[in-house]
Amino acid sequence: MQKKKLKILCFGAGAIGSYVGGSLLSHGHEVHFLDRPDAIERIKQFGIRLILPEGTFDLIPDYLWSSLDEALIENQFDFSIVAVKSFDTETLIESWSDKKDFLPPVLCLQNGVENEIKISSVLGPDKTISGTVTTAIGRIENGIIIERLRGIGIENKNALTEIIITIMNDAGLQAIGFKDAKSMKWSKLLTNLTTNASSAILGMTPGEILSDSDLFKIEIEQLRETIRVMRAHRISVTNLPGTPVKLFATIVEKFPLSISKLILKKSISGGRGGKMPSFYLDLKSNRKKSEVDHLNGAVVRFGEDVNIPAPVNKKLTEILTQLTLEDIPRFEYDHQPDKYQRLFTL
Repeated sequence: MQKKKLKILCFGAGAIGSYVGGSLLSHGHEVHFLDRPDAIERIKQFGIRLILPEGTFDLIPDYLWSSLDEALIENQFDFSIVAVKSFDTETLIESWSDKKDFLPPVLCLQNGVENEIKISSVLGPDKTISGTVTTAIGRIENGIIIERLRGIGIENKNALTEIIITIMNDAGLQAIGFKDAKSMKWSKLLTNLTTNASSAILGMTPGEILSDSDLFKIEIEQLRETIRVMRAHRISVTNLPGTPVKLFATIVEKFPLSISKLILKKSISGGRGGKMPSFYLDLKSNRKKSEVDHLNGAVVRFGEDVNIPAPVNKKLTEILTQLTLEDIPRFEYDHQPDKYQRLFTL
């Protein structure tokens, strides 16, 4: 029996949107991409190249939009995917305010733990689906390359999410269902934090940071703060597709620094390869936007709700925000670990 092909609206055609939307498109689903006019024009001109474990796909999508109104007038979608950066979430959902009755359920594949809260405030919890991508994706000209296939976590709460998991697995995305969406999203946050802000601030690779005992201590403390906040909110750590987060959290929390440094340097540096983390790439893009407030800053806000201080996460948020907005010179701490370390009292 032939499986039903779905009609999907993908908000954002960056790395995640191209990967997930492109994979579904290559397996016969009708995927519509919605992005800024310049991004849409580039796709019209060059297409989307996916270099996946099963081969290379050069896609020319039939359905490209820069206007949500036009997309909704002409189509009724089964579900949508949000794959924009967290700092663009509020602008995106503002465009939904008078269209919420016409929008399909939304699968949020963004980093951070507050996007679903914002989406749900407009569409309601029944039309909000949490998700997370653990597969390592690299950008290439006009497309993406899979650097390490791990999988996708999907909040599994109804018949539609069962279908989404099925079609993603059919498309080689290795999706796994999760009943506890908060645990899934916070566990991903925990993995996103390591060396992310510090690499951007210092202009140093994760390997360089994890090799320095004083810098490593700062990394461990930001993670321990996050685990304390999770525990206070009764949010458990869970393993994600291809990612043993429980073991990672145990090493961070329980192991002596000398031992955890050896283990984590190998696993984190190996997992990232030579690639710089996302905060660094955002800073160098000169967009004057950073996801640091949506990751480290969220730890601070959730900590304040339960009287759990997170001073390292707070300082990282403050400094990287200042660098992003150029309130302090962009290279203030570049390759100056001693100056950077003096910001922290551990």
